[in-house]
Amino acid sequence: MNTAISKTTDPKIIVALDYPDAESALQLVNQLTPELCRLKIGKELFTIAGPQLIETVQDKGFEVFLDLKFHDIPNTVAKACEASARLGVWMVNVHALGGTKMMQAAREAIDKFAKPPRLIAVTILTSMGEQDITEVGLSGSPEKNVLSLAQLAKSSGLDGVVCSPKEVAQLRTQLHDDFLLVTPGVRPHGASQDDQKRTMTPKQALQSGASYLVIGRPITKADDPLQALKVICTEIL
Repeated sequence: MNTAISKTTDPKIIVALDYPDAESALQLVNQLTPELCRLKIGKELFTIAGPQLIETVQDKGFEVFLDLKFHDIPNTVAKACEASARLGVWMVNVHALGGTKMMQAAREAIDKFAKPPRLIAVTILTSMGEQDITEVGLSGSPEKNVLSLAQLAKSSGLDGVVCSPKEVAQLRTQLHDDFLLVTPGVRPHGASQDDQKRTMTPKQALQSGASYLVIGRPITKADDPLQALKVICTEIL
């Protein structure tokens, strides 16, 4: 595949940097190209590597989705989102279960910036099935809870939600086209499902209405990560 074919100003693939240290993450990053993907930095990697890693990958041209899933009292979450915006990240997230006041506080905090990050909410984690939902005291299916929380996030002024690809089609019909649907749990044909219970291929997810695809192990564990990324880019054209 010719890399130039898939170059875009708005890459749909977000590669999950699920590594225990900065060195391992940067070994992967140095094999990728910002024309084809953005990067997601989560709790483990951010805790060990901190803001310096964000600055390093941004210097390489990559935009960053800071995946820390803030969930606390409104003032605390607002301050955390404000700090994230100062780092210049492209996207940041909170837990929709934190409620309207918390999400509105986050929105107000980042709106102070000339170029605020996209603010999205986590609904129901993609590793959770119906039994898991019941165990934490919620009723109904994962899909029902995802829709309710997505509507709450939208009414609170957020830009979108994280959701399983299995919920994308329903959310897209219920919410406006400009509402972002960011979908982990995406697996190319033939890839292991790992701990994701509600999965779909990249092409299926985009056709169902997903805005962006979070993909980890099918790229990060590949013998040739860049080639794996290119193959997925070809699939979603």
